[in-house]
Amino acid sequence: MALTALTRDVNVAMGECELTFLSRSSINVENAIQQHKQYQSVLSEAGCEVLSVATEQGLADSVFIEDTALVLDALAVLCRPGAASRRAEVAGTQNVLRKFRRIESIQEPGTLDGGDLLVVGKVIFAGLSTRSNSDGIDQLRNVVSDYGYSVVPVETTKCLHLKSAVSVISPGVLLINPDWIEKSIFKDYVLLAVDESESHAANALPVGNRLIYPNNFPRTAEKLSAHGMDVAFVDVSELQKAEGAVTCCSLIFEAA
Repeated sequence: MALTALTRDVNVAMGECELTFLSRSSINVENAIQQHKQYQSVLSEAGCEVLSVATEQGLADSVFIEDTALVLDALAVLCRPGAASRRAEVAGTQNVLRKFRRIESIQEPGTLDGGDLLVVGKVIFAGLSTRSNSDGIDQLRNVVSDYGYSVVPVETTKCLHLKSAVSVISPGVLLINPDWIEKSIFKDYVLLAVDESESHAANALPVGNRLIYPNNFPRTAEKLSAHGMDVAFVDVSELQKAEGAVTCCSLIFEAA
């Protein structure tokens, strides 16, 4: 079945992005735009039909479309981002997703960022972070329980999102920074730890038989290749200045 990758182009206001764990540094927006185009090309090469949500004025963080929704087989859950400046991003995602999925939504006072949601089979690990609160996680549980999913809260205090610290690289196999998240929570899975010198290296994006991965974590990349991963490298150095990573810039799902 064909994969769809929903993306959103870099906004010219990206330099005004929200930051929590990183100090602000100058973002070269033109370079960010070119990096994002390369990222979209790699998604296409990996077998995705790449669709773009229209970019609106002033939505500085909107390239990080993952935070606006969780797309499951039978439905999509619209998130309510923890940063108030980002909540207007959700409408654009909704307009496209309603063509593919039944829609549910997180409501006030709940907050939930898609970057805090790690789906491993029928388990959704939900980061309890500066961006996602207990009410949002409880609402998610109520929505998805009828579809056979369980939701496991995970305290996330050392990084922006849960998927900054741990991500799926293949079925049942997770890439993790054990200094940022308690690895015993994921004891039922195979864990591959990032290199100790590359603390930000735990975010990777599996698409089909390939693994999309930043090109600036060479030691962890060697571990991934040794584990049998077909790694497709992308330069996301400008997006990383905005606390972005490779999962953040797309929502990938089967179209039917």
